[in-house]
Amino acid sequence: MAPPKKDTEALTLRLPRELIAALDDRRRIEPDLPTRPEMIRRALVQWLELTGKTP
Repeated sequence: MAPPKKDTEALTLRLPRELIAALDDRRRIEPDLPTRPEMIRRALVQWLELTGKTP
């Protein structure tokens, strides 16, 4: 997995434990077992694509 691009900004995010558990469950079915931040990035990109707001 490549590190984030240089043009990034840190973001602190608090999530309910249930959502973190669901995120971890979803990560485990990915072939490369992404980190939590990477899985959140993937989910956001997918959501943006589905809503027609490509990044």
